[in-house]
Amino acid sequence: MDWDKLRIFHAVAEAGSFTHAGETLNLSQSAVSRQISSLEESLNVALFHRHARGLILTEQGELLYRTAHEVFSKLAMAEAQLGESKDRPKGQLKVTATQAFGSAWLTPGLVEFVELYPDVEVDLLLEDRELDLSMREADVAIRMQPPRQPELIQRHLLTMHTYVYAAPNYLKRHGIPKTPEDLDGHRIIVFGEDQRPPVPEIDWLMRSGVRKDRPRRPVLKVNSVYAIRRAVQSGMGLASLPEFMATDSQNLVRILPELQGPRIDAYFVYPEELRNSKRIQVFRDFLLRKVAEGKMQG
Repeated sequence: MDWDKLRIFHAVAEAGSFTHAGETLNLSQSAVSRQISSLEESLNVALFHRHARGLILTEQGELLYRTAHEVFSKLAMAEAQLGESKDRPKGQLKVTATQAFGSAWLTPGLVEFVELYPDVEVDLLLEDRELDLSMREADVAIRMQPPRQPELIQRHLLTMHTYVYAAPNYLKRHGIPKTPEDLDGHRIIVFGEDQRPPVPEIDWLMRSGVRKDRPRRPVLKVNSVYAIRRAVQSGMGLASLPEFMATDSQNLVRILPELQGPRIDAYFVYPEELRNSKRIQVFRDFLLRKVAEGKMQG
């Protein structure tokens, strides 16, 4: 079986279309389509059902995809292990985290790490979607909930809390809510449940103290916690924010101090195959030490 065609098939199965796979592979849509057709002819089976909205794997395609995914996953892990230095941490370390957590919490704390380990090249991938660690989309993930895949190792990193914040100019115009029920008369900014949120129960403020006969309507939905903070700072309304995004921020006032959102537990996650990776070990221990010292808090 042709490895190049198999690699293209795997990319198409992951992307669900020739066009998107071509963008990933830096190939034209027609070139990708020709390679898939050639693979199907050599195997004498159809691998995809072709529809106007995209591609769906056939039963034979599903079988080939599962096998190819496992093979490429093991090859990626072998590549990572072969590149690992036995003496000192060295090489690329791809770390993924949510955009808000990675920008506001993780990035500022990396100054000391890159000084301690100059041979480790940190590649920070900030995505609210979960990257596939088994396919080396990243080596390490910091996730806001325990991983579902059993082959991933997890270590609890820290617990974060969310509170309600507003800007002084907003409170001057609209008053300070005294109880959760008072939120009915205020402008609330939310992430929006139609987008996949980076953490569970992100829009808890819409339900806190609400009456069934008076559902709340947000003044703004925006699928970025950073954008929510900016909107609050501008005086547009009030919102729930993680404490680490508000502690050092100007123009933010915590209100309803007795009101606290669901706790968020962050986990340090990596594949079983990279258990002995020196880069991952020193990065994990560095973050745990900083959390214990109180220098990186939630």
